[in-house]
Amino acid sequence: KVSCGSARNRGQASLGSFQMPQAAVAANTAANPAEVLYAVANHVATITLNCPERMNTISHTMLGEITELMLKADNDPAVRVIVLTGTGRAFCAGLDLTSATKGEGGVANASSNPSNLDLKATPPTVMFNLEKPLIAALNGSAAGYGLDMALIADIRLMARGAKLSAAFVKRGILPESGGTWLLPKLLGWSKAAELIFTGRTLDAEEALRLGLVSELVDAAELPARARALAEEIAGNAPLAVQASKRMMRMGLNETFHDHVHHVFLQLLPLLRSADAREGMLAFLEKRTADFKGK
Repeated sequence: KVSCGSARNRGQASLGSFQMPQAAVAANTAANPAEVLYAVANHVATITLNCPERMNTISHTMLGEITELMLKADNDPAVRVIVLTGTGRAFCAGLDLTSATKGEGGVANASSNPSNLDLKATPPTVMFNLEKPLIAALNGSAAGYGLDMALIADIRLMARGAKLSAAFVKRGILPESGGTWLLPKLLGWSKAAELIFTGRTLDAEEALRLGLVSELVDAAELPARARALAEEIAGNAPLAVQASKRMMRMGLNETFHDHVHHVFLQLLPLLRSADAREGMLAFLEKRTADFKGK
């Protein structure tokens, strides 16, 4: 059984001044694959949960790595859109409780102290605060913590055979990472209450019907479809996209009159940007705009 390694198993390994040969690095990486993968291409950062043998359940180490990589992508001027996905048959089946019970670095263990947990640095909170658009490409089922992470994304694409499981109350807990805030806003109070209180599992067709996902895609076509959507978004003016997302988030908790005032304040600097001038010229010249994020 292959065990997952660390996301830091990328590049050249070293011990003090000793540099491990590249062949040894490759062998070590093959034996201990990274738990979280990171790649950037065409202004799109893809973060991939990479523990398929345990259905991408989130270990304690992965919590920090996901947060680190999300912030890395959000702070990289070359990145305009972030895609979160998984390998294997699951997107994410929740937290890694098996390792916790064995004392092997799961999320909850005897040495952990809930009073010292910094919720501001957990993946759901960091993901919610991202300036850049986040697409969840659900290659497989999302359950528990994995469901909450998917719901935080701005856009969700889902493989046809995948499912969404809100079985928190069946395990004696509650949606601990945003579900009780997100689901009523996404579904309305009655439907959210039904889903949370029953702990039901939704198939892909029902998830689409309820509006929890934007599109169903054959599993084999999901990576290409997610990339195509991300690159379509990345082709627009990044400052305008980020400002639009910022205003959508702010609008969840403010009145209409406060909101339009804040929108106007966001619009003023955009009108002075080089991208706004480029967008106007491209329209007049009937060509594709070349935005620089400036």
